[in-house]
Amino acid sequence: MLLADLGPLAQLRAGRLGRRLPQLYVGLWLYGVSLAMMVRADLGVSPWDVLHLGIARYVPLSLGEVLIIVSLLVLLLWIPLREMPGLGTISNALVIGIATDATLAMLDSPDHLGLRIALMVAGVLGNGAATAFYIGAQLGRGPRDGLMTGLHRRTGVSLRLVRTGLEITVVAIGLLLGGAAGVGTVLYALSIGPVTQALLPVLTVRLGPAVDPPGADAATATASSR
Repeated sequence: MLLADLGPLAQLRAGRLGRRLPQLYVGLWLYGVSLAMMVRADLGVSPWDVLHLGIARYVPLSLGEVLIIVSLLVLLLWIPLREMPGLGTISNALVIGIATDATLAMLDSPDHLGLRIALMVAGVLGNGAATAFYIGAQLGRGPRDGLMTGLHRRTGVSLRLVRTGLEITVVAIGLLLGGAAGVGTVLYALSIGPVTQALLPVLTVRLGPAVDPPGADAATATASSR
């Protein structure tokens, strides 16, 4: 199913908000929960979270607070790229950080390696499902997704190459700051796209022929992470 490429007001006027709004916030909350699961597994996190963990070592802020601040800073980069945030964009910047901190406060790291591996795998799969949930609600891209698609439009470079370049950059900076990468980082990079793509057709809310144009951009969703 194709995703409609709508502006912020059109997203809200497209109807079915009784399903789309709960789906958006369930997806964003699950994203924060799954992120915290990967942190507690201590076997490597997503590329952007390597950066967040690295920054958190140097500031008196929680991981969720760092995530929120970085999200808002990334949104500033949307201005020269002429990206327009939607309700889902702003919610993404705030809700994921809150959910991450809430889950970290309740979840301890397992003592046994087998349990840590299970927690890591569950976190990666949950993150893919969460991504499909919030993208499928069609209420706006996340801050990092918008940066990726904006750079793609402005430079003409493929989404895949733009995403790879961004993630290599944030991982490198995160590692220099002392962030944690590992097998979970590799697993995330290899599986998040396929998991999201497999679930997106089921979770994408159809908005009707008036706002489901034939040329809508489906590649954006399958190339996005957050």
